[in-house]
Amino acid sequence: MKDQTRREFLGTLASGAAAVSTGEAPPAESQTRKRPNVIFILSDDQGYGDYGFAGNTQIRTPAFDKFYSEGAHFTNFYIQPVCSPTRSCLMTGRYLYRTGIVDTWVGVSIMRATETTLAQALAKSSGYKTGIFGKWHLGDHYPYRPMDRGFDRAVTLTGGGINGTDDPMDNYYSDPTLSHNGVLRHDQGYCTDIFFNEAIRFLEENREHPFFIYLPTNVVHEPLQVPEKYAAPYRAMGLDDSVSKLYGMVANLDQNIAKLFAKLGELGLEENTAVLFLSDNGGAPPKRFNGGLRGYKGEVYEGGTKTQFLGRWKGHIPAGKEVDRIGGHIDIFPTVFGICGVPVPSGLDLDGANLFPLMTGEAKSWPDRHLFIQQSRPDVDGWNVPRIYTHAMVRGQRYKIVMSAPGKDTFSRPAAFGETELYDMASDPGEQYNIAADHPEIVFDMRTRYENWFWDVTRGLEPPVRNHLGTAAENPIVLATQDMRGPRAPLAPWNWVQVHHMASTEMNGSGFYEVELTRGGRYRFALRFGPPGGKDIPIMKPGKAFLSIAGATLEKPITEGDTEIVFELPLNAGPTRLEALLTGQRSDGDAVSPVQIEVKFLGNS
Repeated sequence: MKDQTRREFLGTLASGAAAVSTGEAPPAESQTRKRPNVIFILSDDQGYGDYGFAGNTQIRTPAFDKFYSEGAHFTNFYIQPVCSPTRSCLMTGRYLYRTGIVDTWVGVSIMRATETTLAQALAKSSGYKTGIFGKWHLGDHYPYRPMDRGFDRAVTLTGGGINGTDDPMDNYYSDPTLSHNGVLRHDQGYCTDIFFNEAIRFLEENREHPFFIYLPTNVVHEPLQVPEKYAAPYRAMGLDDSVSKLYGMVANLDQNIAKLFAKLGELGLEENTAVLFLSDNGGAPPKRFNGGLRGYKGEVYEGGTKTQFLGRWKGHIPAGKEVDRIGGHIDIFPTVFGICGVPVPSGLDLDGANLFPLMTGEAKSWPDRHLFIQQSRPDVDGWNVPRIYTHAMVRGQRYKIVMSAPGKDTFSRPAAFGETELYDMASDPGEQYNIAADHPEIVFDMRTRYENWFWDVTRGLEPPVRNHLGTAAENPIVLATQDMRGPRAPLAPWNWVQVHHMASTEMNGSGFYEVELTRGGRYRFALRFGPPGGKDIPIMKPGKAFLSIAGATLEKPITEGDTEIVFELPLNAGPTRLEALLTGQRSDGDAVSPVQIEVKFLGNS
């Protein structure tokens, strides 16, 4: 079948994306009640082979196996190799760079506020009740939080994961501190159990209305923490500690999926509720059974970018349906609208296609297409800016190219034409035989398609996405190193840990924040070297503190035992850059950034 351009491809599938006015009021309750519910489950770092149905003979996943047998399964479904980039594509139906997302931290994991999320679109155009329970990872501050992006109820972790660098200190998978619509609260129980229990409570409360539930779990992301009863069976099999814990986390997730399906059956909602599942990227170490795929999380080979995608809807999606046409994260948004039977709102320039006709078997033909994946990380200079031909892949229905320089240059050096790898995925799904030298015309065609894509989507990266200071919705705001930019920003989260808890202090970081002062007036800035609370009191050594913002630079002395250094000054509204440095904290005399900066708008006086 002749391959089509993006515009031609989406035009062919226009029946799944007919336009309606975004300005229309939500339909009356009598019109929305019959619409199907959608539950979308997203696991974290779960590899392609972490399921019994995938041929893994060591893991036990009865609920996943039943899920697989009772619905549709895509054999070639693609995501980004890491968290935030995939999540932005899922939530918008658009490629990551269009949304302002590049990576998982260093200030480029905040999704632009002008993007329309799946939750916003469903609520506004179709009257859906919406809830998110789990990991968001697209911005922790107003107006980027899930509660600001269309979710009626949001029970989520902060930053990139529980026990991460920007999570509340001493937070763990069991009895975690979570955000409940923006308010931090200490919860009891294991995190996955909490998220599923909250989701079940939400569907019980809203079963008389159509609802959309987004369940992005934190498992099986590191650190590997799970009650021992789940890991013990795998230890007994002789598996090592890491794999036993990881498989135990999957076992707990599997148990919760069984509980969710049981509740749908109990409430008589199975035939009116579609359930979708995939993972956000390939599996991270420890290395284990990977279904014959090459590579793991963070790589653009199949092991980092291919996921299991399952869809179950009794009476609508045939049991055991297998789909071999390629699909990807950008397709989830229009597919959900296809399931709901309502047109995608007009004005949304989606990259994805509605895959629902493939899931039901109604699609008698399907045009060929290409999917584009690129994974950018801080390069040798620390700047996280996508570079053309760098750590990227293009997947067509049959062929795939990989453009990734070897070794330490992977994220910084473009792959030359002669370094581009070509694989025939029909005969070589494990990417073992590079046939680029035999088919330079295919390589040239796919690289040209990639070039056109790259220059199109990267226009979305300017201007930078900024955290908003001084808003009524979030005052004060605590800026953490998750959103810090600059060449040395990747090292900043560990400043306090390195100085106070590790023998080596070779790693040190600093950077700046891109911010928007939403109101003119007086602001208070509290610089902290370590996060407050926890087992240790974060104190500073003698030195100096510097604050620079909107063309002004202030300094203050640091005395022994200070826990924070406070600056106050009047500022005008507008975009600017915020930077702070602390001296005297390191034996080598190098300056570092604070680990937190609390910013509070004090008023106009």
